[in-house]
Amino acid sequence: MELKSTAPRADIGQNKKAYKSFSQFMGFLDALKQQDLTDEVIEKLNPEIDKINEAPLKKLNTQIKRSQLKMLQIVEKEQKLVPKNYYTKTWMPLGMSAFGIPLGVAFGFAFDNMAFLGIGLPIGLCIGMLVGAQMDKKAEKEGRQMNIEM
Repeated sequence: MELKSTAPRADIGQNKKAYKSFSQFMGFLDALKQQDLTDEVIEKLNPEIDKINEAPLKKLNTQIKRSQLKMLQIVEKEQKLVPKNYYTKTWMPLGMSAFGIPLGVAFGFAFDNMAFLGIGLPIGLCIGMLVGAQMDKKAEKEGRQMNIEM
């Protein structure tokens, strides 16, 4: 089975946001076509491409973002493929919320001044980036990284 392509659209040049999203999606599709996807995964991805092909220009940008996110989740779950810097971008906010806020509260209580709450956020950001970067390196080493950044 083969992954479908997007239909050419003559009206895309009228909407700059839709054009930018459409161009990025085309790059994403090219990266997916370079991968060895199973028929089961392709069957799940093709309906999302059909939704983009059928979307009117006004809703095209939103539909591209929804479909691209869903396709990325399917590919990550089924084949463990991720784009470049995927884990870094995922772990940055997680590090800030899971590590940064508790560290900031600990600093605030330790110094009896809750103004130190803000110190924890950049520390959590750094921790999240480090964890994500390590996971990205591991994915690259294992050959699970696609040649696109989103």
